[in-house]
Amino acid sequence: MIYLDNCATTRLRKEVVEIMQRSMIEDFGNPSSLHRLGMKSEQKIKSAREHIANFLNVDKNEIYFTSGGTESNNISIQSITNKLKKRGNHIITTKIEHPSVLNIMKNYEQQDFNVTYLSVDTQGYISLEELKDNIRNDTILVSIMHVNNEIGSVQPVSKIKDIIKKINPNTLFHVDGIQGFGKVELDLKKWEIDCYSFSGHKIHGPKGIGGLFIDKKHSLLPLVFGGNQERGLRSGTENLTGIIGFGEAVRVMNESHKIESNYVIELKEYFARKIETEIPYIKFNTSLDKNSSPYIINISFKHVRGEILLHYLENKEIYVSTTSACSSKGTEKSHVLKSIGLGNEEIEGSIRFCFSYENTIEDLDYTVKVLKESVEDIRQITMR
Repeated sequence: MIYLDNCATTRLRKEVVEIMQRSMIEDFGNPSSLHRLGMKSEQKIKSAREHIANFLNVDKNEIYFTSGGTESNNISIQSITNKLKKRGNHIITTKIEHPSVLNIMKNYEQQDFNVTYLSVDTQGYISLEELKDNIRNDTILVSIMHVNNEIGSVQPVSKIKDIIKKINPNTLFHVDGIQGFGKVELDLKKWEIDCYSFSGHKIHGPKGIGGLFIDKKHSLLPLVFGGNQERGLRSGTENLTGIIGFGEAVRVMNESHKIESNYVIELKEYFARKIETEIPYIKFNTSLDKNSSPYIINISFKHVRGEILLHYLENKEIYVSTTSACSSKGTEKSHVLKSIGLGNEEIEGSIRFCFSYENTIEDLDYTVKVLKESVEDIRQITMR
C-alpha cells in the first residue's frame, strides 16, 4: 500500500499506538475525580499539555484541548465574535478557507455581520494590499488559514499580523493552522497570533482530539457550559486517551519534524520532476517554490476525471484525494480551485497528493508508473 492522502489523515506513529494502548488499560480515572486515579489522569493531561506548549514555545495555560480542528476553529471565531460584537460587526477571511471556517461566516452573515472574503492569486496567496484596504474601525476579527489544505499555499502570517496592528490594533487574528502545525515555520509569540487551531490526526496522532492556542492576554467566552473543564472554555469530560496520544505525537514530532520536513521537501521536488517528465498535459496547481507546504502538491490531468483516476490508483493500492476530505462527498466543485482561476475541466481533473515521512522514492516511482499508465488508459477513452 502507498498512502498519499496524509492531508486527510495520517497513520498513527508506533509510539502513539503503544502509549494509547497502555492508557486505555491503566488510565481510566476521571481527571476531575479527587482520588488517586483521578489525579493520575489529571497529571497525564498536564504532561501532554506541556509537550505541546514546549513545541510551540508558549505557556502551558495557553493550550486548550478540543475534539479537533473544526471545534478549535468554531471556538475561536464564535467566541471572539460573540465577545466583540458590540465593538463592530465586520470580519475578514479568504475565499479558500476550510468549510469549518466558511460555514461559520455564512452563519454570521445571516445574523447581519459583514464578512469580507479576500481573493487569492493563481497560486493561492492573498493580496496584502487588499487586506490593508479592507481593515476598518469596526473590524473585530481576521481569520486566515496558515496552509491551504488543497493546494498547500502558505500565507504570510507574520506580515498579515503586522498590517492588522498598524491599521486597527483592536482587531484579533485567528489562524487555522490544521495543515501547518509541525509542518512549516511557526512562531506564535513573535508573530503575535491571538488564536491558532491545530489537530491531532494530521500529525500522526489520534482522531477526535485537537488543540487551540489562545494568547493569555485574551479571555474568550465558552460555547458549551458544564463542569468547567479546560479552565471553563470547553466543558465536558476530557478525551483522556486521545489527549495522551496527542501529547506523545507532539513529543516525537518535536524531536523529528525538521528532519522529516527536509526529507519531504526532497520527495515533493522529486515527484514533481518525475511527473513533469513522464506525463504530458498536466498543470501544477501548487507552487513548487519554498512558499508552499512541502507536504502537498495538487495536479490537474487534462482530459481525465480526477475521481476516475483516483479509483484507478486505488485498484493498485495507491491512495490519494481529489479534494478536501471534509467536502469530498459533496457535489460542489472545489471552491479553492475555482478561486485560483481553474476552469471546470482542470478542476474535475485534479488530484491532491500529500506526503509523509513514511513515503519513499520507490513509492513515488511506482506511483508515477501507475499514474502514467492510468492516465493514458483514460485518455484513450475520453479523447476519441
